[in-house]
Amino acid sequence: MIVMTTSGAVRGRSCTGGGAVFLGVPYAAAPTGRDRFTAPRPHAGWTGVRDATVPGPTAPQLARDLFGGLDMAPYFGPGWCRGADHLTVDVWAPARGHRPAPVMVFVHGGGFVSGSTRAPLYDGGAFARDGVVLVTVNYRLGIPGFLSLPDAPDNRGLLDVLAALRWTAANAANFGGDPGAVTLFGQSAGATIVGGVLSDPRSAGLVRRAVMQSGSGTFTAAQAAIVTAAAGRALGVPATAAALADVPDERLVAAVPRLAGLDLRTPAGHDPLGGITPFGLVLPEPPAVTVAAGAARDVDLLIGANADEGALYLAPLGLLPGTTGADLRATAARFHDRPDDVVRAYRTARPGATAADLRTAILGDGLFGAATRRMAAAHAGRDQGKGATFGYRFGWRSDALDGQLGASHVMELPFVFDVAGLAALHGSGALLGTTAAPADLARRTHAAWVRFAATGDPGWPAQGPGRRGVQQIGATWRFVDDPDPLEVAAWS
Repeated sequence: MIVMTTSGAVRGRSCTGGGAVFLGVPYAAAPTGRDRFTAPRPHAGWTGVRDATVPGPTAPQLARDLFGGLDMAPYFGPGWCRGADHLTVDVWAPARGHRPAPVMVFVHGGGFVSGSTRAPLYDGGAFARDGVVLVTVNYRLGIPGFLSLPDAPDNRGLLDVLAALRWTAANAANFGGDPGAVTLFGQSAGATIVGGVLSDPRSAGLVRRAVMQSGSGTFTAAQAAIVTAAAGRALGVPATAAALADVPDERLVAAVPRLAGLDLRTPAGHDPLGGITPFGLVLPEPPAVTVAAGAARDVDLLIGANADEGALYLAPLGLLPGTTGADLRATAARFHDRPDDVVRAYRTARPGATAADLRTAILGDGLFGAATRRMAAAHAGRDQGKGATFGYRFGWRSDALDGQLGASHVMELPFVFDVAGLAALHGSGALLGTTAAPADLARRTHAAWVRFAATGDPGWPAQGPGRRGVQQIGATWRFVDDPDPLEVAAWS
């Protein structure tokens, strides 16, 4: 199948379930040399028909597969697949009978330093099968994508996503999609980028709906400056785009592990990412503040998190058995000035919970849950605009790692993409463990995302001022009016 894009013709191949897939289609020029630190530029295009039947290159990054005792290769993908033209999208197009189709644009996670469209979890065949044009985006990572520099625009990875949205607006119809019905969705770092896009006035008209799966907070300029200084020391050059222009990608990638463990606490606040990554968005105000003031007022939002988010950062490393009171306090102190108050609030709200369960809950809320609640409340509490707000909580628990992984961070992705049957996801050290999920969980979860993209309604009541209800997604589904008895004033 051949499709004409604004840069030239591309040839795709048939995909399982009907439709076609087009891999490694450029949406911006290759970022090389000094241009690694500039805003994305238009692609010069090509003559003839470009082969889009094989995967393209990925952004420079370290390979990541095993995380302690857990195989995370299906999530992170193959790592760095070299090639300059890595600002690309993969497009999964439905059969012609589904036109015009809703369009969904996915932004992958990976802590702003890893991941790509080539990860097995992001196979878009189920979306094409169900009448959706799915666009998955590669964007700049690590130092080129997110290091704050005095002579370069901040958040270059986010600027890449904005460029991919503009490309989608110009090309969606050629793949059978409706450019007026674009849903931007992302997970983890990708969800944080979605929040940044919603708060950016340059996204006006590009996004009709959005989904944020386990997003987190953003860095202040002071916190970003700490990372910038450390990167300069690690590389032995001034931390400027001009000085970094001649530093090869290999050295930039190799420097990333040397930025781990930075103390990003400042008088203005704690590290919103709890030390799990040195990179993130640098914004004047958190997206929740901008959205509460009216940004994205007409964008429908589906937003949520998983029941055991924090387990991903504890269970694979063997950190849950033997959890002590001191561990609880140390976990809370990563996010708050009153850690004893936080621990006390969780103990009160969850009587009978083990120390390991409380540690998981505190870490998960600190990283993702609190930011999710703030964004949902900001969007639902506006007194203007037409955009509706829908909340969810994913609660199906994997038995991986002797049952410790539970409904961890990342767990919803195989169900959203309807790829829970992938062999690589099953086993005692694999994401979905050894016990099969309910037969219809992936179908039903995926269908809710597709329904939201097509209609703006995932199938449960919307939130609003004073209404915090969420859909519990798991072995059973139920809508809960007040999902969490823990009103964590401690997180405010």
